[in-house]
Amino acid sequence: MNIHGKKVVLRALEKSDMESLRSFHNDPAIGQLLGGWSHPISSEQQDEWFHRQAHDAHNLRFAIDTQEDGFIGISTITNIDLKSRSAYHGIIIGKKNMQGHGYGRDTVMTTMKYAFEELQLHRLDGDIVEHNIPSYNLFIQKCGWKEEGRIREHAYRNNRYYDRIIVGILKKEYDELCEQQDYWGRKSAESLNSF
Repeated sequence: MNIHGKKVVLRALEKSDMESLRSFHNDPAIGQLLGGWSHPISSEQQDEWFHRQAHDAHNLRFAIDTQEDGFIGISTITNIDLKSRSAYHGIIIGKKNMQGHGYGRDTVMTTMKYAFEELQLHRLDGDIVEHNIPSYNLFIQKCGWKEEGRIREHAYRNNRYYDRIIVGILKKEYDELCEQQDYWGRKSAESLNSF
């Protein structure tokens, strides 16, 4: 089952996506923005990762597809804890020509919709390296996430240390955001059904 947003479709990762995904990961400009350790990845390492993650029910990784440009990145719901109903979420929009056009926002909103409405999770967690202003604005200002804390001088980039900003969102906050913004057009559908 593919997961449809307004601008993106989240689908299963395919082996054919691996070369593009490896090029995203190996791009120094993208690597500087990621929270984890960033180092060059070989095609063999990428293929091994693909085969390991293919059968992992606690770590979901989706290809981000657009009608205009096909595969543009990856969206994740990882470290799924079924008892606490929580997970970690992150995205990478790897095609630079697709950044800044609303695909990131739609990816986060679509991923939250799936996590909260289909998986019935209670909260999503994430983290952002403090110098990644576009991600901070995306999650906090556009998608309703809250800054919950900082891990000081956690990420070493460009010959200095940066804080790691811990962010999160609860299902009720997602529901409120959807209601305020009518992101999924539910108010329009309800008003049509009332006639």
